[in-house]
Amino acid sequence: MDMKAHFVLCSVLLLALRHTQAQNQQPQLANPLINYPAFLRNAEQVESIRNSRRLTEAEFMGMMSEPGVVLLDARSAAKFKMRHLKGAINLTLPDFTATELKKIIPRQNTKVLIYCNNNFAGSPVAFAEKRASASLNISTFVTLHTYGYTNVYELGPLLDVKTAKLPFQGDEVSN
Repeated sequence: MDMKAHFVLCSVLLLALRHTQAQNQQPQLANPLINYPAFLRNAEQVESIRNSRRLTEAEFMGMMSEPGVVLLDARSAAKFKMRHLKGAINLTLPDFTATELKKIIPRQNTKVLIYCNNNFAGSPVAFAEKRASASLNISTFVTLHTYGYTNVYELGPLLDVKTAKLPFQGDEVSN
């Protein structure tokens, strides 16, 4: 290695070392109520389960009619009021706590069906499209699993509200 290359390599290594030291000197903002590594582990654990629990419209409709099933809508109360699946219970994702979930899903092995904005087209206000990586279904599924709910299923496809066979109700639905 010539002297110039050696100097460049040493300079890069020195900068990397300084950056690492600076990061280590920054105070850690500890908060026992926030655990990002645990969230990532949960999301990884749930991925294969979630993939096997995504349902067609017909499968979802069939499960909706089973006794004891909870149909959960985690969108905002305002969006829910505009349009939701008939029989759905609304608990917004920010309101998910062990206590609130237990009120609507008392047993952790209860069959829970979920859907979100990204399952429906043709109702751009009630079902406003989210980025695919920020889909509410993903967060809802991971969060329910984190709280110990083991029997969660998700509507899989994107359906047009005008042609979907699933029954809707709400302020924007003509009765």
